[in-house]
Amino acid sequence: MNDHQTDPEFAERWEHFAFEEVVREEGQQLDEITRHLAILAVLMGCQGLEEFKLAVPRALDGGLSPVMIKELIYQGVDYLGMGRVRPFLDAANGIFVERGIPLQLPKQGTTTMENRLERGVEVQAEIFGEAMKEAWKKGHINRWLAANCFGDYYTRTGLTLAQREMITFCFLAAQGGCEPQLIAHAGGNMRLGNDKAFLVKVVSQCLPYIGYPRSLNAMACIDKAAAQK
Repeated sequence: MNDHQTDPEFAERWEHFAFEEVVREEGQQLDEITRHLAILAVLMGCQGLEEFKLAVPRALDGGLSPVMIKELIYQGVDYLGMGRVRPFLDAANGIFVERGIPLQLPKQGTTTMENRLERGVEVQAEIFGEAMKEAWKKGHINRWLAANCFGDYYTRTGLTLAQREMITFCFLAAQGGCEPQLIAHAGGNMRLGNDKAFLVKVVSQCLPYIGYPRSLNAMACIDKAAAQK
């Protein structure tokens, strides 16, 4: 349905806020690639499937490559679980088919089953510090985190490491209830150059899609991470 036909007053205010006021707010603007990546990530995080279907075409038109969109979706599995990500993968594939985009895109993997743990630990240390080199030894979940989350996904091409850490921040902020992890990944972002001002811009541009409570929670986590840093 068309909101302008069914809910014209609402559509007018929503579109003005999301597509004009927020996007043009002085000092809170992001480049188009970053803004679309962040919006797609928070829509996955808050399970906004129908809005995601509207946002993917806008992202493609705004400069995101099909590879970038697929990489974002793949990485979402580690932070949202396949139970919540499958519908978004299916939705993106459907949009790609409509646009004549091949579903089997160029391979982006850089690790093997033999070195994924080692490489994953290296990435964890780059993001969170040298102490992470021993974290995988604390138990099988920690080992999976290093090998699967970081070794299988963070090592892939298609997105930069800073972009991957930014979308992880978005996955966590949008789903809520992950404040300890959100603080840690806000700190990880800062280590990679995504400073406090940048993260505030990300939250600002995503606010129309996740609402005020989770946005304010994310801002508080950014403040805590900055204070710790």
